[in-house]
Amino acid sequence: MSTEFPRSVDVLAIGCGPFNLGLAALASTVDDLDLLVVDARPEFRWHPGLMFDDATLQVSFLSDLVSLVEPTHPMSFLAYLADVDRLYPFLVRENFFPTRIEYEAYLLWVVERLGSLRWDTSVSEVHFDPETDSFRVIVTSGGQRSTIHAAHVVCGVGTEPHLPPSLSTGEARSPSLIHSGEYLDHRARAHAAEAVTVIGSGQSGAEIVVDLLEANLGGGPAVRWWTRTGWFAPLDFTKLSLEMTTPAYMDYFHSLPEQTRDTVRAGHWQFHKGISADTLERLHDLLYRRQLAGKLPPVQLRVGVSVTGLEAQPDERLRIHARHDDTGATIAHTADLVVAATGYRPRSTAFLDPLDGLMERDSRGRPVIDNDHSVVMREGLERRLFVANAEEHSHGVSSPNLDIGAVRNARILNAVTGREVYRLPGHTAFTTFGPDDDEVVDAAAPQVGT
Repeated sequence: MSTEFPRSVDVLAIGCGPFNLGLAALASTVDDLDLLVVDARPEFRWHPGLMFDDATLQVSFLSDLVSLVEPTHPMSFLAYLADVDRLYPFLVRENFFPTRIEYEAYLLWVVERLGSLRWDTSVSEVHFDPETDSFRVIVTSGGQRSTIHAAHVVCGVGTEPHLPPSLSTGEARSPSLIHSGEYLDHRARAHAAEAVTVIGSGQSGAEIVVDLLEANLGGGPAVRWWTRTGWFAPLDFTKLSLEMTTPAYMDYFHSLPEQTRDTVRAGHWQFHKGISADTLERLHDLLYRRQLAGKLPPVQLRVGVSVTGLEAQPDERLRIHARHDDTGATIAHTADLVVAATGYRPRSTAFLDPLDGLMERDSRGRPVIDNDHSVVMREGLERRLFVANAEEHSHGVSSPNLDIGAVRNARILNAVTGREVYRLPGHTAFTTFGPDDDEVVDAAAPQVGT
């Protein structure tokens, strides 16, 4: 893989997670398109802190980097299976959902086949240069600064672990507080602890509790699992509900007024913040088995609690303070280790600050995103800045999903080339989301909040 930087490219993609990796894969078969992907990390990794041996994807293998727009592409998941001679075992397995370990192996297989990726390369500034009619991107690699001119830029820097202020001890972060995204780095310590508390009830939190309950069955730590939600809610992955994650719904959602989108989006939390049915079943089975195992360190599952603060103890343990929301009672306990399954937030994109005056923003200061995933820029500016997984406010619940990545990337490539290099799927849902023209009697304004 080359380490030299071209002076100019058609497309510069910043960040190399699955979405921009998929963009590079689809672009690799477009002969007249010069694309480069840069990433500050030394190598490709995909959620290493949550790579449990038996954890599976929550989407089908067809939601790989390319298949949903080009199933015959040489970098499809099936092409990977054939290349590593695992196609028949995968067939006999009769499970559409690969393990995360296998999916990461597939992503690394794609990485090895692309010459358009540059690691250890950080982006410090992105300017628009009217003289060259291109974006001027300042990158640093190996201590050397370089300038790359790009006709178009795709920003896909992803998210980073988030610790809310209520989990601060008021000083430097306590060594007894870890984020769920780094759990496996501290797994041995968690298993050896006397008491571990997990805060947050999404899929990551549930998988960590499963791991801790299995250790508990062997005499491992006492486990507390606290969540702000009123119940341990399942992911809504029923058939017609999943149509809310299709391109058809994404296009409909994008057509709605900003205020309506914000109201509707608040009701979609179970697509991301719930727990898979398989994991819930496994949790219950482990809890049931504890009843038959004799005396074990205690386990507590508690819903409807809002953590209000952490208090560092002299022995480095943490005192967790919370409010029981239904009763208003103040409660507290002490743990050796606290695991915060408190989600992620968008990474900083300070390198885009020089473009701020060129971007259109909505009433809440967010970039206005067009249907092709480009930021709406100042009138007359034809070069485009695209975003990947940073447009949930404009495109809805689909934005972070792996199964929308190939379609989004196809739209981006079609936009930058000015032609249909990849045909977009036309029929993706049975549900009709908006009114048909011949049904409309009165095109009244949307009723927000009803």
